[in-house]
Amino acid sequence: MSSNVINVAIDGPAGAGKSTVSRAAAKELGFIYVDTGALYRAVGVNALRKGIDTKDKPAVAETLSGISVDLVFENGEQKVLLNGEDVSVEIRTPPASMAASDVSAVPEVRAFLFDLQRDIAKRNNCIMDGRDIGTVVLPDAKVKIFLTADPEERAMRRFKELQEKGSTVTYKEVLDDLLVRDYNDSHREIAPLKPAEDSVVINTTGITFEESVNKIIETVKEKM
Repeated sequence: MSSNVINVAIDGPAGAGKSTVSRAAAKELGFIYVDTGALYRAVGVNALRKGIDTKDKPAVAETLSGISVDLVFENGEQKVLLNGEDVSVEIRTPPASMAASDVSAVPEVRAFLFDLQRDIAKRNNCIMDGRDIGTVVLPDAKVKIFLTADPEERAMRRFKELQEKGSTVTYKEVLDDLLVRDYNDSHREIAPLKPAEDSVVINTTGITFEESVNKIIETVKEKM
């Protein structure tokens, strides 16, 4: 990695607001924003489209042959391409969320996406978020942040987002899904979710979106 390139690694559990906060902070700092969860969601959507059980690790690994997943940046906005098709909207559905959690436990999937993530980071000042960015993907990142919030608050945020999109899912269903994802992400054998030893932990429970963004920007500027 070039010493002139600044990488910010932001990890945290589902619904912590990583993507919205990271996107806003990146814009403010003039960095590109890389949502690695979107890549796993795209692999999950690909498996779902093929009728594969996303908990069947060998079957999921087989779906990687011939698949193309990429991030493109247009007017500062990230789009996710699956085999050349923009799936940025489809990957945000609840089934895609659960599929992403399943496929992220497959070693072949992590290896498949690892080089793509690192290549983007080598070439750009970026904020990259996910579950194992500071611990595995970018262990040498200049800034590492672990963003979290209480499960109930994370579930309520996600519930409101889904309601705005016209979803009929209930708050309890969102909370139950989130708790399952928390358990799966933190207990998987490959790159489990945990703060990097040198990360700054930011808990956004009870603070506004703007306050969360400012905390990220302040932390980045302090480290720079």
